[in-house]
Amino acid sequence: MYGGKSPQELLSGSFSKTWLHDKWAPLVGGAFGFLGACYVNYGTGRPAFSGIQKHIAAMLAVGAAATMVDKWRNAYFAEKDATFRHYIELHPEDFPTPERKKYADVLEYWQPIR
Repeated sequence: MYGGKSPQELLSGSFSKTWLHDKWAPLVGGAFGFLGACYVNYGTGRPAFSGIQKHIAAMLAVGAAATMVDKWRNAYFAEKDATFRHYIELHPEDFPTPERKKYADVLEYWQPIR
């Protein structure tokens, strides 16, 4: 059900990144940092937006941490994909190209019981 692609083609890394791909981690991290500072203020009985410098610092810190984690994650998965690709190159006999099937060939006849 892979559309007739070989395993080598599936791991070629030919997907396109969206415009939001590189902005997602800092935006979400900054939002969590801001909301975390609001939560700390709420927990200590202060107004939610008091000490705005803490909110800004938390946004920057958590946004930077989220960016670093995202870069680490991308590097980890790139290494993992490279390992898979290398193994498939060494052992192509273990990874034959799957044959394309239609749903009619895969699904069995179904009789509703009423």
